[in-house]
Amino acid sequence: MIERDIVRLGAQGDGVAEGDSGPLYVPFALPGERVRLTGAGLPEVIAGASVDRATPVCRHFGTCGGCIAQHMSGRLYADWKRGILIDALRQRGLQTDVAPLRRIPPASRRRAVLTARRERDGATALGYHGRKSNAVVAIEECPILSPVIVAKLAALRAIAAAIPGRETRLTVLLTRGGLDVAVTNDAGRLGAAAIAAIGRIAAEHQLARIAFNGDTVIERTAPALIFAGIEAVPPPGAFVQAVEAAEQIMGGLVLDAVGAAKRVADLFCGVGTFTLPIARKSRVLAVDGDAAALAALDAAAARAQGLKPIERRRRDLVREPLSPLELKGIDAVVFDPPRAGAKAQAERLAQSTVPLVVAVSCDPGTLARDLRSLVDGGYAIEAVTPIDQFLFSAHVEAVAVLRRR
Repeated sequence: MIERDIVRLGAQGDGVAEGDSGPLYVPFALPGERVRLTGAGLPEVIAGASVDRATPVCRHFGTCGGCIAQHMSGRLYADWKRGILIDALRQRGLQTDVAPLRRIPPASRRRAVLTARRERDGATALGYHGRKSNAVVAIEECPILSPVIVAKLAALRAIAAAIPGRETRLTVLLTRGGLDVAVTNDAGRLGAAAIAAIGRIAAEHQLARIAFNGDTVIERTAPALIFAGIEAVPPPGAFVQAVEAAEQIMGGLVLDAVGAAKRVADLFCGVGTFTLPIARKSRVLAVDGDAAALAALDAAAARAQGLKPIERRRRDLVREPLSPLELKGIDAVVFDPPRAGAKAQAERLAQSTVPLVVAVSCDPGTLARDLRSLVDGGYAIEAVTPIDQFLFSAHVEAVAVLRRR
């Protein structure tokens, strides 16, 4: 049996020990502990049990791959998460103050992607992939999900069981109208029996909408979200922020930064998470490559009253970013790209004369890369705020505010 002393936490939440050939990463171990490596699962702490070791809040912890940090105290957890962002910035040579982590309560996640797999005995397992495994860990509870979603796990399992194919993914979103379920797999079209079964499940469990491979199968009521008092209905499976409380924190930071700007560009705008609140006070250029998301934004804006003009433009900003000339006359830019970041757009922004940039990101590494481009182009970082949208994981949401020097 191998024993090691843990000296620090790694970016993925592993305890780090010094091995003969370099760092050794030990899952679920904490600094100051001496552990015996036992293979899978929690390590055996044989000396110096950390005062920051907490009791996991979920029985699936250690097997399920969804959470990696339930064993940390609140203090250690907050320092570790903030440290992930600080380290990412330092690796790009960016020395700046980072605000304390803005915490999110448990049982608040409204959007999740679950996997269902038909087992050899015919039963259907529904849950998350296992830790460092492609196996599906069937869950009966989840401390990060809204209790409304947890209460519907049996219904979601029944939907997956009614659909042909061995493995199915279900993107579940809690909306004002109920659960919106976007199902994807490689089964092609659904037969009449499957559609009838899905209809019965939706009626029995009062689900708002069920879609299969992008096409709506049944919609009992509009699966609406509310942005700044405006009702928006996202297309099936569309990206929205995973936690409403995190969205409100992010929106507050964005609106405070934009202030009284007369014309704002919201890049990677999606269904209007930031566009609609900003349009309460400013004219907005809203740009995204997803036609369905822009259509949802258009419909939401048409239902609203008192908004400033919103110009909607479809554009793949990863391949064709807005040029400095196109950004002329823009007082502030907000961008919230996918996890891969906004490399090309940040480089173009760095060449522009836009006075203010607000960068929103769910990946500290790509955020730091994009901020480096902006700083090299003459911007100064005014504020960076980490937000714990992805509870018990190594993912960190952040909002950064930069102003041209």
